[in-house]
Amino acid sequence: MVVAARNKQHPLQLGKSGKRDVRTQFGVLPYRVVNGKVQILLITSRETGRWIIPKGWPEAGLSATASAAREAWEEAGIEGRISETCLGLYSYLKALEDRDRLPVVVAVFPVKVSRLAEKFPEQKARKRKWFSRKKAAARVTEPELRRILRDFDPSLVHL
Repeated sequence: MVVAARNKQHPLQLGKSGKRDVRTQFGVLPYRVVNGKVQILLITSRETGRWIIPKGWPEAGLSATASAAREAWEEAGIEGRISETCLGLYSYLKALEDRDRLPVVVAVFPVKVSRLAEKFPEQKARKRKWFSRKKAAARVTEPELRRILRDFDPSLVHL
């Protein structure tokens, strides 16, 4: 499981919102360094199979990083350390069952991966694969996320 520092921080939210207002999610940029080269782990989405980062909705009583860490475990079996420093934000439109789309802003936190579990909650629903920064950026569709992945520098991360 990803280790998140315990603190008194309240969950980050954009405030009260209506049914179709912008929503907040928390995601992780899972990384490792192999032979001096940065590698980023991407996973596939359950519905479309496109490459994404692990992310999800805020969880009541959990900080942003604790919510992100939980998603990293559930969606990708990631074990490691998460940084409290947000790398950036990206937006996307989440498809809803009624064919409507919900605007979502995702705050991204880096996770230095120490191990990938063989068994994790969503293992049958997703694929996971390591990519270079450049290739990871080319695989995702959101322009802001592309920039975050391409420009990621682990030497600036404080764990």
